[in-house]
Amino acid sequence: MILPDETVARPTPGDFHGRPTLRLANGAIAVEMLARAGPRIVGLRRDGSPVNLLAETPDLGWDTAFGRYELLGGHRLWVAPEDSARAAIPDSQGLAVDPLVDGLRLTGIVEPATGCVRSIEVRLDPVRPTLSVLHLVHNSGSRSVELAPWAITQLPLGGLALLPLRRAVAGHETRPNRTLVLWPYSSLDDPRLHVRDGLIAMDATAGGDLKVGCLADMGWVAYVRDGTALVRRFRPAPAEAHPDLGCNVETFCGSRYIELEVLGPMRVLPPGATATLIERWEVRAVPIGDAMTLRNVLSRPIDDPATWMV
Repeated sequence: MILPDETVARPTPGDFHGRPTLRLANGAIAVEMLARAGPRIVGLRRDGSPVNLLAETPDLGWDTAFGRYELLGGHRLWVAPEDSARAAIPDSQGLAVDPLVDGLRLTGIVEPATGCVRSIEVRLDPVRPTLSVLHLVHNSGSRSVELAPWAITQLPLGGLALLPLRRAVAGHETRPNRTLVLWPYSSLDDPRLHVRDGLIAMDATAGGDLKVGCLADMGWVAYVRDGTALVRRFRPAPAEAHPDLGCNVETFCGSRYIELEVLGPMRVLPPGATATLIERWEVRAVPIGDAMTLRNVLSRPIDDPATWMV
């Protein structure tokens, strides 16, 4: 990989459980991506901290019609609605890495099931603990494909996932305006799930599978753990059709990790077209102790995480 002279963010080599990586750092945060597989983001750390804010699951995976799919942990790009024949396409080889002035572009293989190519562009702010993550699904095949870009982040247990939900409004409206979507294995009686007006919260505690989703027109999701929050911001499109009964945000918790998921609108991609989903990630400090107890989180408004994070 040849870097142009004007490149600001120069990657350094690293290792993720025996897999080569490239790391970008700006003095506030460091982000780490696989160098030969993916596209995957496998590490996110605050400056000087060895603690990975993302989950690490290099031992997990399953067999598919196209070979072994490795879960690995961290952040990946899938396509929705979920279909095992086209979502979990093995990506352990064939990655192309291209330098950007402020980051890297990671481009995967042409996928055998759809002819699509998944790419992630990571751009790091020069000084602040933020980065932009642009997800692209390009149809390089010969037939149209209907899908939505689906960005999934695995996070370690022990924290609290937050999904904003539309609040009730005054007046008698005759049509519903909110959805709370449950998967068949999810129970409203699960003690990890907490729903209040304006917010869905999920305790990231090991247990049976639990997944919920909604349409969040505030354009953010967050995960808070050990005094640090990862806030993922995106531009919502509430008037457009979304997969999974109209969800643009979802969270899943199981026995090893919790996931925060952001979905774009459904798109019919003719050959040569590209669907995109862009996010801005912020790593923020949060108060530890009484201020971040579940009871307090559920008792105050959270229109924007910036109002209660440092």
